[in-house]
Amino acid sequence: MNDLTRLADEHLAQALQAEHGRSAHLFLRDGPLRQSVIALAGGARLEEHEAPPAASLQVLRGEVRMRCGEEDVALRAGQLARVPQKRHDLTAVSDAVVLLTSVTATGEPVVVTDTRRTSRSG
Repeated sequence: MNDLTRLADEHLAQALQAEHGRSAHLFLRDGPLRQSVIALAGGARLEEHEAPPAASLQVLRGEVRMRCGEEDVALRAGQLARVPQKRHDLTAVSDAVVLLTSVTATGEPVVVTDTRRTSRSG
């Protein structure tokens, strides 16, 4: 079992000491499911990056802004949002800790297209 309060405390302390103002820890890996604690010092930013097939972001402490194109969402402690399946970034408005839950595979069937051409002669 993981103690989110302890993880949040530890990683926020590390983020506040880190030159880049960030600290993260992947603490749960179960098949395609991943959960990570990400701590950001106020003003720190996770640059624009790709999204996994499915994800949510829950703010445990502080306030963050998630930007995806023209959409800009502010989230405070206790709030949860779906992570858009597009490139996005995350900025800490204040010292913040978030819980990122992601799924690395959706289980939907993969469609494989055979690009080989065949010809029949009669």
